[in-house]
Amino acid sequence: MIIGTILVAVALEIFLVPNHIIDGGIVGISIIVSHLSGIPLSIFLVLLNLPFVILGYKQIGKTFAISTTFSVVLMSIGTSLLHSVQAITIDPLLAAVFGGIVLGIGVGLVIRSGGSLDGTEIVAIVFTKKTPFSVGEIVMFFNLFILASAGFVFSWDRAMYSLIAYFIAFKMIDITIEGLDQSKSVWIISDEYAAIGDSITSRLGRGVTYLKGEGAYTGDEKKVIFSVITRLEEAKLKNIVEELDPRAFLAIGNIHDVKGGRFKKKDIH
Repeated sequence: MIIGTILVAVALEIFLVPNHIIDGGIVGISIIVSHLSGIPLSIFLVLLNLPFVILGYKQIGKTFAISTTFSVVLMSIGTSLLHSVQAITIDPLLAAVFGGIVLGIGVGLVIRSGGSLDGTEIVAIVFTKKTPFSVGEIVMFFNLFILASAGFVFSWDRAMYSLIAYFIAFKMIDITIEGLDQSKSVWIISDEYAAIGDSITSRLGRGVTYLKGEGAYTGDEKKVIFSVITRLEEAKLKNIVEELDPRAFLAIGNIHDVKGGRFKKKDIH
């Protein structure tokens, strides 16, 4: 969490803020208000996030509120200390790209540690209980409004650079949280379950669990193969299933975290 928060401060003060490029959420609002008022960014990062931390304490829990408070205060201190440091680049495209990468990695590390640096997600969680929209849709609406505001405050080209930085940061958050070696759950229904299960174990080195299933329409009993693989093994798994039973039912989904059991890869041949 500490490393992530420091990276966010570096992204803001070394890349984005000196080039008038903003992030979404409360951080983006803080950058705009700081520019208009001349008051240091670090102050607004704390003041504007404080109401949402209180809301998060009531809606999500004490541990989340403490972690978020710690992250926000540390981010504020970091931006204050780095404010006088000269920007690495004055090229807005380079600043948007590398600032977005550093920012995304930092935010991802904080989220993985159980904290948050932005109050809009907390608001979205509250709003989603009263509206038909998802948390992601509400956050996206807020951020598009905030990023568009940069066009009026700075310039429209800076708003477009901000959108680039936001998109890159968004993707880097996913990569940081899920990892490059993302895990995937696999469900296979086939009459050749034994052969497919043995092949997954021997050729991929992954453990297999057989579950009992029953067709709702036919009432026939079926064996369901369950396994967990990595993203890089997905193509090979599909080849195995296609080779042994082209008519097999195959479903693959993303998994954010895997712990326990026998997920460790075995020797393959």
